[in-house]
Amino acid sequence: MSVEPSTNESGARSGPAHGGGSRAVPLSRGLSAKLILLTIIFVLLAEVLIFLPSIADYRMRWLRERLNTAAAVSVVLIEGDPASLSRTAQDDLLMAIGAKAIAVRDGDVSRLLAVASMPPRVDEHIDVANTGMVAQLTGALNTLFFGGDRTLRVFGPVGENNREFELIMRDYRLRAAMLSFSRNIALIALLISVFSAMLVYAAVYRIMIRPVRAMTRSMLSFSEAPDDPSRIIHPAARADEIGVAERELSQMQERLQKMLAEQKHLADLGLAVSKINHDMRNVLASAQLLSDRLRQVKDASVQAFAPKLLRALDRAVSYTEGVLAYGRAQEAPPARRVLRLHQLVEEVHGLLDIGAGIEFENMVDTGFEVDADSDQLFRVLTNLARNAVQAMATDADGVLVRRLAVSAERMGGVCQILVTDTGPGLPPKARENLFVAFRGSARSGGTGLGLAIAQELVRAHGGRLELLESIGGRTVFSVTIPDQPVSLDRARRGLRRPA
Repeated sequence: MSVEPSTNESGARSGPAHGGGSRAVPLSRGLSAKLILLTIIFVLLAEVLIFLPSIADYRMRWLRERLNTAAAVSVVLIEGDPASLSRTAQDDLLMAIGAKAIAVRDGDVSRLLAVASMPPRVDEHIDVANTGMVAQLTGALNTLFFGGDRTLRVFGPVGENNREFELIMRDYRLRAAMLSFSRNIALIALLISVFSAMLVYAAVYRIMIRPVRAMTRSMLSFSEAPDDPSRIIHPAARADEIGVAERELSQMQERLQKMLAEQKHLADLGLAVSKINHDMRNVLASAQLLSDRLRQVKDASVQAFAPKLLRALDRAVSYTEGVLAYGRAQEAPPARRVLRLHQLVEEVHGLLDIGAGIEFENMVDTGFEVDADSDQLFRVLTNLARNAVQAMATDADGVLVRRLAVSAERMGGVCQILVTDTGPGLPPKARENLFVAFRGSARSGGTGLGLAIAQELVRAHGGRLELLESIGGRTVFSVTIPDQPVSLDRARRGLRRPA
């Protein structure tokens, strides 16, 4: 039974889990929900910063209004006779203002104009004309959170004369007015936050979220069928970061598709080579049996080249077995021994198909020794020398010097082998992919496997294969192989002398 994919809010298709997790993105975790939520939170935080000075200013304006009202009533009382005002009228007046007492100071003279009952203590003194911003904020928060049963003394000048009016009042009406103002501000802030979130979402959705969803769908679609060219994203003509991301994703998908095609080609080629190599090994085994009979021939010339032929057949059989085992394991670790490099170079020379006009110089000292695997180092030098001979064979001009030279030097515990030829040099494309199989060949029809194999074998020795120079008339490859490290216990045993 097949599972039909579905499309969720973020544009990703859900289906069977890959890599231990689902590809479906819940609505609550999508970019849209996160963007709206964050916008609302940030706008509310901004409104909180605006709310604090607003509520402090509202408190001071409320107190000033009460003080102005008391001043207006006090002017009438001052012009008339305050004593003629009955107790009932004073209580009604004070109740209307919300005060316990009203007083006025004119110069150095203070008069109590109306009083209901004097509280035992005053919790806060507020000078409406000389209260700083910090004091306003602190007082507003105290009234908002801890008020309702506190007594305030509010005073300050009113008008252009020198009179200063004073109120003694409870703060429950002030706190109720502040709470009502706060609710209104909170409701307005919430509406502004939601409206701002929708506007921001509409803008960001068009600029960012929609192309991000398109890239997400493209990646999921490409992962299902990476060999399908139609699954590659088509980038938009944008100059911003999203445009760059789309173009990079498109190029990455193209490179990945090309690499997968090459890997499939290599797999198919490897299978074909293994089949051919299996039959080749049988043919070489038969040739090896026939060559053994050459040892019984008494001819001197046959006895001279028979060992070289047997050695070549042994190496060929070993190579075929290595190719068959390559798909199951890595290259066998080198069996390192101390070798005479001069003789090994001579064996390489004997197996090279060197045409007329090409010189071969073995410049390695006869006593030079190297710590390496004989067969693997032979393969490395053979590949380098064969490439050099093939490169120089393309030059048919008889006046050109065509020479292949192999030299070596030791620097402490490191041996450096130089393979130098006077060929035309490597083209730039070959130098860029020098050690990449099927891409680093310098001639038409080549596979580039020789240098790739040589590099792998040198690395197995802990060394390095590199191109030192490649210009018209001179190409130099360097093979650097360090000696095997000697264990401390082995060195101590070698230093012990028999008793």
